[in-house]
Amino acid sequence: MTISLYAASVPVFKQMLASMSAVLSKAEQHATEKNIDPNALLQARLFPDMFALVRQVQIAADFAKSVSARLAGAEVPSYEDTEQTFAELQARINKTLTFIDTLTPAQIDGHEDREIVLRPGTPKERKFNGQAYLLHYGLPQFFFHATTAYAILRHNGVEIGKRDFMGEY
Repeated sequence: MTISLYAASVPVFKQMLASMSAVLSKAEQHATEKNIDPNALLQARLFPDMFALVRQVQIAADFAKSVSARLAGAEVPSYEDTEQTFAELQARINKTLTFIDTLTPAQIDGHEDREIVLRPGTPKERKFNGQAYLLHYGLPQFFFHATTAYAILRHNGVEIGKRDFMGEY
């Protein structure tokens, strides 16, 4: 049995971005209820050499849009990394969801062998076919940053659990 690249990508990104949005809402509510400066959560990290929550969310959204776009053969939208508030992170997630909603299964399915080149022309250039790009690079990268964002908030006392991470499915 085969599974389509579209089914393994866009709906997964949509589910997890929606759950990330809900988790961020809970974090903002937690900060308000506990009289915590929101920046304490937004700039929190699990270890000094790791990215803070804001950057984790930005990168997760970047992977959702860039992986989806590349699989579809579409141009990857460029977002500036200027978010500093919960509202701005929510807007970034919404912008990403709006973009990936424009992609159709016809643009992605049947292109498992589409060549995807990352960092073209540099010493770090990597070439993948569409399927390998999604399964061995894109999804693991996305889930790393989505999980780290969740872990930062949980570590900082936001009352969230596995159901929050998983979202609606």
